[in-house]
Parts: sequence; C-alpha cells; structure tokens
Amino acid sequence: MPRPNYECLWPERTPDFSRLQAVFRRETPDRVPFIELFADPEIIGAVLNEKYIPYNQQDRRQCQAGQLQRIRFCYKVGWDFVWLPVFLDFRQEQLATADTAGLPRSQRRWVDESHGVIQTWEDFERYPWPSWSSINDADFEFMAANLPEGMKMTITTGGVLEWVMWLMGFVPFSLALYEQPDLVEAMFNRIGDILSDVLERAVSLPGVGAYFLGDDMGYKTGTFIKPAHLRQVVFPQQKRLAQITHAHSLPFLLHACGNLETIMDDLIDEVGIDARHSFEDSIMPVAEVKKRYGDRIAILGGVDMHFLATRTEEEVRVYTRKVLEDCMPGGGYALGTGNSVANYIPLTNYLAMLDEGHRMGKYA
Repeated sequence: MPRPNYECLWPERTPDFSRLQAVFRRETPDRVPFIELFADPEIIGAVLNEKYIPYNQQDRRQCQAGQLQRIRFCYKVGWDFVWLPVFLDFRQEQLATADTAGLPRSQRRWVDESHGVIQTWEDFERYPWPSWSSINDADFEFMAANLPEGMKMTITTGGVLEWVMWLMGFVPFSLALYEQPDLVEAMFNRIGDILSDVLERAVSLPGVGAYFLGDDMGYKTGTFIKPAHLRQVVFPQQKRLAQITHAHSLPFLLHACGNLETIMDDLIDEVGIDARHSFEDSIMPVAEVKKRYGDRIAILGGVDMHFLATRTEEEVRVYTRKVLEDCMPGGGYALGTGNSVANYIPLTNYLAMLDEGHRMGKYA
C-alpha cells in the first residue's frame, strides 16, 4: 500500500512497528518508540487543529472519518501504531460533573462506586450482556486497509477486574466478595468469556500488532482487593486473554494503575504479560521499575502525569531526558506518559516530551 501523504511533526520519523516489536521482546530498536494506551479526543482535535469526530457505529461515514482522523493524529505525533478500541456496550451507571481541564469537554464522567447495575442474581440474569455480534468487523477492516506503511493496530479493551467493579459498584463488589462469592465468580467468568471471544476474533484480523488490556488493579499503596482474591478470580481470566494473544504470536500488554508490587511476580510468571504500562513517581518512578523488572518484561511509558500537567515545558524536557538516560540502556523501553494523553495535560508539555524522545531517543 502506498504511504498516505500524512504530516508528521518530525518529517524524517516514519512509522515502523518493528521498533515496538523489538521493545516487547526486550530488545533494542533503532530509536525509542512512543507508546500510549490512547489519547483523549480533545488532544486529538488540538494536535490536528480541527474538530474531533466522535465514534458513531450507526453512521458508517462518520465512523470511517473518525478512524482516518485517529490515524492522522498517530502519524503526526510519531507513533508507530494506531489504537483501535473494541466498543463493547456494557451498560452501567455513571456520575458527572463539569470538566475543568485545560482542553475541557462538556462533562467529566466516572463510575458510581456505591451502586451498580448488577447487585443480585436476578440482575445478573436479566442484564443485556454484549457480544461480538454488536461489533462491526468493518471497523477493523477499514482501519487495516488505511494504515500507513509500517504502522499496525493495537487492540484495546476494558479489563476483567474493571468491568466487574464497574458493573457491581466498588463498594457492593467488595462486600459481595465475602457475602456472594458465587455471584462474583459468575461475574468474572461471564466477563472473561465475553472478552476472550471478542479477543479471539479481533487478533485474527489483518493489521493487528498487539493487544493492550486496560485493567486497573490498585491505588497508591496497594491493590484494590487482596492478592488472594486476585489470584482466585482475576488472574485466571487475564491469563486466558494472554494465551489467546500469544497463540496468535502477538504481545500481551497490560495497562494497570496502582501499586502492584505484591502481585508483579504473578502478572509476569502466571498471567504471562509481555509488558506493563502505567506508572507514577509517587508509587515507583519508571527508572526504578525498569531496574527491577526490565530483564523480565518490557516497560512502557512512565513520564509522570502530575509532572506533565503542572510543570513548565523546560522542566518537562529535562525530566524526559533523565527518563530516557535511565531507561534506554538495554532496550525494552518505549517512551510515553504514565497513564494516557489526558486533556488536562498542556499540549505543549506533551509535545515537548515527544520532541525530546525524538531528539535523543536514537540508538548509536
């Protein structure tokens, strides 16, 4: 396929997914690649200087225009991939408030932690569980057909633990672990079945280079639930996803926020992750993570979100250079934020981080 005439902030930086493949194998690419789970719509619009095109599965022309816009964004900021989220219609209850970000949206929404849509076996039985039948294969086919030469897709989905917590509400879920363990087990089995079926179909499509599971499991000082519970109901389902991904010779990437020190060996040795993403300095700086685990998995991102959001452009440049100095040796590292390209990060700071990566991220 001829390379589309897309614009990049660094014209000499053309897409090459083999850079990321080298990182996932803990090898050294020609230069440090960039990595993110996703970028917020407001960031996409700001980088391209145009209105963001929202996903609309009922309008094929709008859907395809949005996909092309996402490709143009990824190309422009020098990524070697474009992320393709799998939109599963898990219906849930959310709360909302005004957004105060630098590039605000109409509302900022989050899950109601004290109440969920599934509280009882009756709720479980009548819930409208989604499936692959609600997904349009054309989304994947269109994206694959329009990828620039050298670029591949990362498939992204919500996580195993996340969906159970979101559907039940964190407080009711925590109680149900002890009061309704059979319902909790059924929830994890159902979510695992749905994600496994969807993933089996998605990773077999052309143009897919990796699977990126987003499954937050902790907070600043520990995991949301006891490691014993994670080993009982969460890790077996995550392992299923890893095995499907590996059966298609693709890397299994985990985005998981929180302090996961007590379960890192489980994630590496039992679940079988190839890389971990999402770090913050108040828990463990990414350089320390690379030192501890870089010989076992790839380390992705780690430029602290609070730092990116609150410091000057020059401070971000100095910080990024230090991260690269600490994490580049030995390969197995990709540069990116500690979480995602959120709309509260000043755009100049995000682009400064990438610029430093481009300037000093080339291996001799």
